[in-house]
Amino acid sequence: MLTRLKVSGFKNLVDTDIRFAAFTCVAGANGVGKSNLFDAVKFLSTLANDTLINAALSVRDEGGKTTDIRSLFHRAGDTHAKKMSFEAEMIIPHEATDDLGQTAKASITFVRYAVTLAYRMDEKLPSLGSLELTQESLERINLGEASKRLKFPHKANSWRKSVLKGRRASSFISTEYRRKNRVIKLSQDGNQGRSKSFLAANLPRTVLSTVNATESPTALIARREMQSWRLLQLEPSSLRESDSFTTPPGLNHDGSHLAATLSYLARSYKTEAGEEAETWIYDQIAMRLSELIDDVRTVQVDSDERRELLTLEVTDRSGTVHPARSLSDGTLRFLALTVLELDARASGLICLEEPENGIHPERIPAMLELLKDIATDPESPTGPDNPLRQVIVNTHSPAVVSQVDDDSLLVAELKEMVQDGQRFKRVCFNWLPDTWRQEPDKRPVARGKLMAYLHPVSAADENLTEPALKTGRKKSQRVIDRDDLQIIRQQNWSK
Repeated sequence: MLTRLKVSGFKNLVDTDIRFAAFTCVAGANGVGKSNLFDAVKFLSTLANDTLINAALSVRDEGGKTTDIRSLFHRAGDTHAKKMSFEAEMIIPHEATDDLGQTAKASITFVRYAVTLAYRMDEKLPSLGSLELTQESLERINLGEASKRLKFPHKANSWRKSVLKGRRASSFISTEYRRKNRVIKLSQDGNQGRSKSFLAANLPRTVLSTVNATESPTALIARREMQSWRLLQLEPSSLRESDSFTTPPGLNHDGSHLAATLSYLARSYKTEAGEEAETWIYDQIAMRLSELIDDVRTVQVDSDERRELLTLEVTDRSGTVHPARSLSDGTLRFLALTVLELDARASGLICLEEPENGIHPERIPAMLELLKDIATDPESPTGPDNPLRQVIVNTHSPAVVSQVDDDSLLVAELKEMVQDGQRFKRVCFNWLPDTWRQEPDKRPVARGKLMAYLHPVSAADENLTEPALKTGRKKSQRVIDRDDLQIIRQQNWSK
């Protein structure tokens, strides 16, 4: 679980410092940099699993792809930042397994990972450039500091006690200078055994991405936590696909393997008495889907024995069966998230862009409730029924902003800044006053900015009709300007 993220020098993220709860909603206009936050999370996740260059290539630029590594660095005018830095505070699981199946147990589950990267020319990749690792560290966060660092509302004696475990420990990864050379040092937990040192300038990847259970169990689990951070980009075409009987269960980032995952959950679920209850999962999915669509009787996965295919189906109240290929995009996205909520194996951080896509405005509260249910409940101990999961969404929808909890909301805005004589705009993530996010030395979001979401259509929009008057066309009347609707609107606002 990512509890705090600091980023500087990455795209338009400069001196960014954000605290996260189990569920966070980031709102902002198009082009302000909401997606850059997700790109930073994705970049860190890929760094924990792949080479520096591949992690950079996995991040999109403004054109949707990365063709020059320098495009990842913050730019002011024609000048790019010389480095970019990331610092992530996170709660990690107590246990995990490495690539060889060895079990690791963390000596402490509250840690801080930091990494700094610099741009350098690469003769092998002249058109791309390359990255150089200049600093890397993984340190403990004392459990005694938890009450100050975990500011979001939670139960200390139940939820916090279930996720924060361990004892005092020294640094697991650190950076040192030896004869003017930067060296990344990997230490074993508890300083048992010899440490390993690596010359930073020669490293093609982070040290964290190479650890195993034997060398440093805590670092391995931190790596697993970061690898679990993912950006869900649910594609209708992938959600509609049938799966073969041999398809491994687990919802992919694009929504593929939905049928295989639901079938697996239905077959593997057992009641406390040990009796198989395959239909229970299907009933739970149908009940949740009925919050989005009234005409739902059952949800099931059809098993075609001849072709060995699994196909998700929804049956309406008239008995008509609708296979996944005939369902709407919004229905499929909602189904995928419902399956994800019931899959206790799916843990970590989930980022989702514009959850309102394909959802009728009246049903947006149901979508938001589902997303909050996917995230861990900080009022109850973690376990199979309350996995350590986290959800961050971004949106520019007034309907979403008006429905989320006030302390879950961050508003992204562009602010002008001057640094080294250069003027540029960076994205800032501001909060509402009188919430747990309030900080004494920082300003909350301006109420005027927030009102743009709560009252998206204002009197100023009357200017939109001026072109029609100038061209001699008959002045049109907007739906919201109708007298019969104005009365209803005023009644609703007076409640």
